[in-house]
Amino acid sequence: MSRRSRNSRAWRYVWSGIRRDADARALVLASENEEWGYDHQQYSDSDSEAEYPAIVPAVPSAVPVTGESYCSCDSQMELSCNPRLRGYTHMRDCHCGEDDQDFDWVWDEGSRSSATLLSCENRKVSFHSEYSCGTAAIRGSKELSEGQHFWEIKMTSPVYGTDMMVGIGTSDVNLDKYRHTFCSLLGKDEDSWGLSYTGLLHHNGDKVSFSSRFGQGSIIGVHLDTWHGTLTFYKNRKCIGVAATEMKNKSVFPMACSTAAKSSMKVIRSVSAATSLQYLCCSRLRKLLPSGVDALRVLPLPPGLRHLLHSKLGWVLSLDHTHTHSNTHTPPGPSSGSDSEGCSSDPEACQRKRCRWT
Repeated sequence: MSRRSRNSRAWRYVWSGIRRDADARALVLASENEEWGYDHQQYSDSDSEAEYPAIVPAVPSAVPVTGESYCSCDSQMELSCNPRLRGYTHMRDCHCGEDDQDFDWVWDEGSRSSATLLSCENRKVSFHSEYSCGTAAIRGSKELSEGQHFWEIKMTSPVYGTDMMVGIGTSDVNLDKYRHTFCSLLGKDEDSWGLSYTGLLHHNGDKVSFSSRFGQGSIIGVHLDTWHGTLTFYKNRKCIGVAATEMKNKSVFPMACSTAAKSSMKVIRSVSAATSLQYLCCSRLRKLLPSGVDALRVLPLPPGLRHLLHSKLGWVLSLDHTHTHSNTHTPPGPSSGSDSEGCSSDPEACQRKRCRWT
């Protein structure tokens, strides 16, 4: 009898493994042979979040987002899936857009979830290196308070799962609170703001449609203007919109989180500047120039001044304030407005932005 019992347990273990592999193969075949839509079955790596039909992403969360990369190099096309490894991998790293050598901050070794791993001089964070059982998060090494702060985070892995987010949060955000729960961590409370890869903007437990999706190779820029009190997001160096207008006198940290296994992000730019007359002039000058124009190249500046502006405020002159149009839902109310007005840190212009919390 004891031998039969052991054999029964062994066969149950074998059959459970076969079923898991079959489910994984079915998911891969479906993603290769079907064109996903709202009327197809939705897959997710978690059942912990309620579904919102009006803002359901256009593709299942188990399928990585493609076609949203900053560049179109071959590295972004080399995506493969191994069901037995339960994750997606790519063959080579893409370094497009990674021109900066000096960084105002990197990821903080002491302020991260246990399911994270740092590399590239603490600029690259990898989440859930083997498998995922919840949400992992990380903070930047510098608290951002007075002045102008801008940083860019590049998605260096396939982007999928319940959520992968970029945003900000105060020191009160508990990074390990949801380590066993799949959720959108940034924006779950009043102490954090987060932009999801699905295009949803989260804050204080609410979420609204804000932009199109982002995926592997996308560069997400964040501009925190503590002078005007605004938080602005960029995608692939094009302005998405103003997300918040109540950031005056707040001290926050750059943050990121992910529920996806073998996912990663990389800080490719982190700069700051005082809110000086020089900054305000450069910001205004950039807005007066056409989109796509290299301000430092076309303006008749003395070589010394050009070098100074490039080294200290080059990021200001490179920002493209032309709004990127997207077919997303615009929430009703006085905060809605025309997308054609572009992005601005001007508080009066912020009243016309498409989406923000006040």
